[in-house]
Amino acid sequence: MESFIIEGGQPLKGSITPQGAKNEALQILCAVLLTPEVVNIHNIPDIVDVNKLIKLLENLGVLVKKISKGHFSFQANSIDLDYLSSDKFKNDGKGLRGSIMLVGPLLARFGKGSIPRPGGDKIGRRRLDTHFEGLIKLGATFNYNREDYFYSVQAKKLIGTDMLLDEASVTGTANIVMAAVLAEGRTTIYNAACEPYLQQLCNMLNRMGAKISGIGSNLLVIEGITKLKGTVHTILPDMIEIGSWVGLAAMTKSEITIKNVRWEYLGQMPNIYRKLGITLEQKGDDIYIPAHTDGYEVQSYIDGSILTISDAPWPGFTPDLLSIILVVATQARGSILVHQKMFESRLFFVDKLIDMGAKIILCDPHRATVIGHDFKSKLKATTLTSPDIRAGVSLLIAALSAKGTSTIHNIEQIDRGYEDIENRLQKIGAKIKRVKTQ
Repeated sequence: MESFIIEGGQPLKGSITPQGAKNEALQILCAVLLTPEVVNIHNIPDIVDVNKLIKLLENLGVLVKKISKGHFSFQANSIDLDYLSSDKFKNDGKGLRGSIMLVGPLLARFGKGSIPRPGGDKIGRRRLDTHFEGLIKLGATFNYNREDYFYSVQAKKLIGTDMLLDEASVTGTANIVMAAVLAEGRTTIYNAACEPYLQQLCNMLNRMGAKISGIGSNLLVIEGITKLKGTVHTILPDMIEIGSWVGLAAMTKSEITIKNVRWEYLGQMPNIYRKLGITLEQKGDDIYIPAHTDGYEVQSYIDGSILTISDAPWPGFTPDLLSIILVVATQARGSILVHQKMFESRLFFVDKLIDMGAKIILCDPHRATVIGHDFKSKLKATTLTSPDIRAGVSLLIAALSAKGTSTIHNIEQIDRGYEDIENRLQKIGAKIKRVKTQ
C-alpha cells in the first residue's frame, strides 16, 4: 500500500503536458486483435489500467514491443484461444473494466469471445446489456455462467444488421463497431456514442481498411469486410486529465499552462469551467489559466436560478469530470447543483470534503448542492482515502488547496488513471510525496 503526503496551500506555477487518453487507449488496444499485422500506437499512457490490458494482450499471445516511452507495437498473429477458458484469464480479466472490449474483436476474428465480469471503479452499476445485445443482433449466441460470473459469445459468422442501442454507451458502441467491421454485409448503429475517443477508434479502423461512415454522429454505417491490415495511431491527450489540471489551477490560485490539449476535442469542458467563473485562455493549442487571486464567481441562469451542472453523452459534459467540478465549486462565489445521472455511487465521496469544511448537501445519490466559500474559509487538511480514480484526484486537488498537511491512502486508485502524478505535480511546485504504508 502507498499513500500521498501533501502540504497544501502552496501556489503552483508552470506548464504541464497531459498524458494520452486512458479511455481511448483501452479501446485502441483491444482493436489490435482485429488484424494479424503490426499496429503501432503512440502516446500510450503509463498507468495501471492500461498496463493491465497490455499484459492481458500478451497473455493472449499478442507480440508486444515497447519501442520508446508511450510507443508500442502490437502483432496479434498467434492468439492462444485456450487462454480464454483458463482460470488465469478469469482472474486477470475481472480486475479491469476495459477488458470487456476484448469480446467484440475476438468474436469478429476468431468466432468466440469471453470475459469475466469486469471490475474497475466502485461507482455504481455499469451494466453490460448494450454490449451483448448488439453482438447478439449480429448473430452471436450468448451465454452467462452465473456461478463464476463469466460471459461468452460465439458465432460461426456475423451478419450485418440494423440496430438501435438502448443507451449511447461508449464502450458498448466500441465493442459492436469492432465486431461489425468484419461482419458480412451492412450494419447500422443508431444512438451510437460519438465521443472523440470513439471517433478515434473508427478513424483508426478505417485506416486499417474498414468502411465506417457517419463518424462523429449518432448514426454509424459499417460495410463489413473480410480482413484488416496494420496501421499507425496516435492517442489524443486525456481530456479528463486536462480538466483536472484546470480545476487544480483554480483551487490553488495558480498560474498554469496546459500544453497540447487538442482544443477541437474538448467539447463542453472549457465552457463549463467558464460558467464557474474560471478564466481559460486559448494560446495556440495550449490552455493558459491565470492565477485567480480574487477567486471566481459562479454564473446563474438568465432567470436567476441556481446553476446546474450535469453529465450527458457527448457532446454533453463528461461524467468523469463532475467530481472535479464539485471540488472546485467548494471555493467559488455562489452555489451550484451537481447532478450525476449515470452512476449512483459517484457522489458518495462528498463526506470527505464535508470533513474538510466544505459546504455540501448530498440531496440523494445523484445530486449534491455546493455552497462556495469564496476562499474566505479554506478547506482543512485531513486524512483521506481514495475511493475511485476521479474522486481520488478530486480529493488530491482539495488537499493541495487546503491549509496544512493531508494524507491520502489507497492511491493505487489514482495510479489507475494518472501517470507519474506526483513527479509531474512536483515540477510545478506541489509539495507532494509518495510513501509506503502498511
